[in-house]
Amino acid sequence: MRYRTFTDHDYDALQALDLDVQRALAPAFDTLAERERAGRLHTSLPALKFYERSEHSFVAEDGGVLHGFVFAQSVWQGDRPIVLVRTLSVHPDAPARTAEGLLHATVKSAYDTAVYEIHYPVPPTLRAAATAEGAVLTGAYAVTHLGTRAQTAPGERLDGQPADDERRTPPAQGA
Repeated sequence: MRYRTFTDHDYDALQALDLDVQRALAPAFDTLAERERAGRLHTSLPALKFYERSEHSFVAEDGGVLHGFVFAQSVWQGDRPIVLVRTLSVHPDAPARTAEGLLHATVKSAYDTAVYEIHYPVPPTLRAAATAEGAVLTGAYAVTHLGTRAQTAPGERLDGQPADDERRTPPAQGA
């Protein structure tokens, strides 16, 4: 599997993939009102043009066929930039670990641009990928902290390891 940025030559394939994913998620998708269908799709022409330039959006390709995509962008949160994943979609018949590879491509691109936090929702289909990236849950989102920030990150660790502050807390008296 190859994870790469996409270009305008991929737009038609991305739109077809997005439609396949939406139909798999909601079998009655085609019976919805046109406005509802359009609202569920992630690949409008303006969205594709925006995410193509974002530096953090990728497609998963194998043998010339797209199996998934991740759309992410840099945003400022307080006094620091973060990468915010808007959507990660994978075709139901995609090879195993496609979501993990897409998420990892985004994490690597964030690190390469000196952004050390990646925020993303964690549906059940993305939990294994989030765990592989050492994410912590903070509310409804997972956050992958890069570098030394990973050691002191707040939240519930998905890999089952105790948070750094829990490892330093001495046991209670009499325990």
